[in-house]
Amino acid sequence: MNLETPRVFIAATRQNDGKTTTSLGLMAALQKIYPRIGYIKPVGQRFVEIAEQKIDEDTVLMDSVYKLNCPLVDMSPIAVEPDFTRRYLESANYEVLAKKIQKAFDRVAWEKEFVLCEGSGHAGVGSVFDLSNAQVAKILGAKVVIVTRGGIGKPIDEVALNQALFEKAGVEIIGVIINKVTTDKMDYVADFARRGLKRKGLELLGVIPHQRILARPTLRSIREELSAESLNHSRRMTNLVESVVVGAMSASNAVPFFQPGVLIITPGDREDILLAAAQAQKPLAGIVLARNFRPCESVLKVIREMPFPVLLAEHDSYEVASRVHNLIVKTRPDDAEKISLIRDLIAKHVDVKKILKSI
Repeated sequence: MNLETPRVFIAATRQNDGKTTTSLGLMAALQKIYPRIGYIKPVGQRFVEIAEQKIDEDTVLMDSVYKLNCPLVDMSPIAVEPDFTRRYLESANYEVLAKKIQKAFDRVAWEKEFVLCEGSGHAGVGSVFDLSNAQVAKILGAKVVIVTRGGIGKPIDEVALNQALFEKAGVEIIGVIINKVTTDKMDYVADFARRGLKRKGLELLGVIPHQRILARPTLRSIREELSAESLNHSRRMTNLVESVVVGAMSASNAVPFFQPGVLIITPGDREDILLAAAQAQKPLAGIVLARNFRPCESVLKVIREMPFPVLLAEHDSYEVASRVHNLIVKTRPDDAEKISLIRDLIAKHVDVKKILKSI
């Protein structure tokens, strides 16, 4: 296996701490130093099918944004399908999987000056089939950066748990990035987190301020989550949802909520609200019609002319609102505003030089 190309492994203390966001921003920062950079997510759990291959969606994001010039199947060698764990427990094939990861890394690293490796969550994720993040980092011979969520006590407690697993696997941790910190507590968190991490023998590599925009879903992600039908051809599927309003009131009482960034959820037979929204001076983020109630043809004609997306979902209003609220927001290739912000955040708040010096 290639042991010469510099590499770093990005892990997190738990899901949705900002591991992919950090990786996305680090790629841009590293590309300024190493123009020929590779990427690999050895074990993926959320994937899409491309050319009959199961490819992790984060890999698709990285390749779409950075044009990495490497086969997607090598950047995403193992996809954990629903029955993957059962099949592994019935007939363990660790050596085969480990070799597959190493060979994929070799192809990704071919003619590259640096490779960024992204994990699948905290250090223990994948332990059930002997490919925890700690084990995968060991297989790749990579040092680790841990991303955790804002605060002092809880993040350091969680980092300590992850540290124990990485150290048991013989993997060195370069340091820690604390993400999603309230802006007015940046200096305070940096000061005390640095002290706390130092007691654990770890470096603080950066503190990233919380940005609400990064947690806001787009209409496209909501459509996919709900498996909803688009009732018009609005080009604004990247509209960001700032707040959700369930349209269970009269049209006149709904009008004050017709503001940019608002998603209205209402049954499709509430034609009074739909017609009022069509006349609103400020365009909404979008509308989701619940219960699969399709409006009559005259109202559908109005919907087709609306400047924002209108979706039809089979769930009731409560279920739609719950799903939108619980939606895990992932950055997508067409989220240009978010991607630009992420690049700026990492460049400004993460000590990339310290990471490279440790490698």
